[in-house]
Amino acid sequence: MLKVGIVGVGHFGKNHVRCHKLANFELVGFYDINKETSENVEKEFDIKSFPSLQALINEVDVIDVVVPTSSHFDVAKTALENGKHVFIEKPVTSTLEQATELKRIAEERNLKIQVGHVERFNPAFRAIKDKISAPKFIELHRLGQFHPRNKDVPVVLDLLIHDLDIVLHLVKSDIKKVHSSGVAIISDTPDITNARVEFEDGCVVNMTSSRISMKTMRKTRIFQKTAYITVDFLEKKSEYIQVLPVKEPVDDPFALILDLGDDRPKKQFIIDTPDVKEHNAIVEELNSFYNSIKNNTTPEVSIDDGYNALHLAKMIMENMNK
Repeated sequence: MLKVGIVGVGHFGKNHVRCHKLANFELVGFYDINKETSENVEKEFDIKSFPSLQALINEVDVIDVVVPTSSHFDVAKTALENGKHVFIEKPVTSTLEQATELKRIAEERNLKIQVGHVERFNPAFRAIKDKISAPKFIELHRLGQFHPRNKDVPVVLDLLIHDLDIVLHLVKSDIKKVHSSGVAIISDTPDITNARVEFEDGCVVNMTSSRISMKTMRKTRIFQKTAYITVDFLEKKSEYIQVLPVKEPVDDPFALILDLGDDRPKKQFIIDTPDVKEHNAIVEELNSFYNSIKNNTTPEVSIDDGYNALHLAKMIMENMNK
């Protein structure tokens, strides 16, 4: 069994502690720079607190990086240079150059890096992703209430980054154009932003992300030829609606038939609600990383995926300043 150690056990780091107790890794312990936090987590979860990053690295095969983004690079680089595989929370690093350097070190030492874009493992998305092909228009809303701990991070890197990874995973085309706007209302960086991304294949994506909303929403709507798809990442629900020509009489009196009123064929709406199998997305992503190490395969969310999401995030933030 692969041994793992967590670096950073703040609010989200504690979630990783809980999930590692359910995942395939053997959780050895953690390191956190805050002494009071370390003592509290050690008592709450009955796991070992290590006195330094190096002391933890010496005892494990894998380092799980859950520190603030500004420290991602230094912690991950140290772990890789010590021959350890790295799971690193999103966004992957502060700069694109840092992500490139981590990739170089990992490739030189034949080590794995997985980036924590957890929505890839959301059960609602997993249940329907195979039905998504060549989308032409995507609309996303990710809204949440303000939390003081995120005040120093632009909403693009705080919330929208989740959707950027999903979009780039679905749209297999180069980016053509980016338009964006953002407003700082409570903090010093934008708290709400809207971005419109156009791709070379004609797909258009409209994204809105806010951390100052009265209600929480994490919903994606995808339009492709003859189909409309919804994914509710919060409620863990998805729906697949096909629009097909009616080729023969339909006996079902409850069938949804659209009569266009001319010589064009009638259309039928066929609604499919996939069976969403509930699971813990963080546990799923950790187990996915475990399997990629054991089987020597590319992690499901690779360092390249993390780089690409960060690259698009930078384009959106830079466009706001124009």
